[in-house]
Amino acid sequence: MRILLSNDDGYFAPGLAVLAAALDDLGTVTVVAPERDRSGASNSLTLDRPLSVRRSANGVRFVDGTPTDCVHLAVTGLLEALPDIVVSGINLGANMGDDTIYSGTVAAATEGFLLGIPSLAVSLAGKEAKHLESAAGVARQLVERFGRAPFGQPVLLNVNVPDVPLHSLGPVEVTRLGRRHKAEPVEKTRTPRGETAYWIGAAGAAADAGPGTDFHAVAAKRVSVTPLQVDLTLHGQSGMLRQWLAR
Repeated sequence: MRILLSNDDGYFAPGLAVLAAALDDLGTVTVVAPERDRSGASNSLTLDRPLSVRRSANGVRFVDGTPTDCVHLAVTGLLEALPDIVVSGINLGANMGDDTIYSGTVAAATEGFLLGIPSLAVSLAGKEAKHLESAAGVARQLVERFGRAPFGQPVLLNVNVPDVPLHSLGPVEVTRLGRRHKAEPVEKTRTPRGETAYWIGAAGAAADAGPGTDFHAVAAKRVSVTPLQVDLTLHGQSGMLRQWLAR
């Protein structure tokens, strides 16, 4: 099996190293990741300049671009053969609900999906990263399952793993995305030179977190697996829009 790994925390991130180690004996693992933390980069492609690809001492390729750039370059030119699966992560922190719109971790997997390759985005739902091995173990189980029983079509799976020991995890639950409340206000501050600067506010708390959502599963210490799609069309408003345009 040919496995392409990427992330949005940068090629030096501990989560990426743990993930690569966990998948190493399942096939040929290639890592192409950003040269620095690109969290929140979403699905952006770099189109205004050429990109550089370099290798670290351990052979990891790193790109001076976004997570989407990394997967796009790998699949469309860097690799001699197409990967069988793309795995993005392990992200430090959850990517649930509205987070998926902004997430570079999800974006890297989305690019694989758009290029016709089954893809996983794997996140550890906690900021302390006490149990990266749990997320790595779940990723390994999913990749092994894919090897035994491939889908036969591209899929995009968003995986969130509670930050608890692997033996403490509940069963895997197929979920839908929840929703968050409105984000917190920006944080206004002053630079040492007396200039005004702003920090983007924290994400809002969970609003739609009932049974069946990714928030609910993770809170119950279960692994959340959400199948994602790229079609952003709100089909339920098409009729309303036609009536509005006819006025």
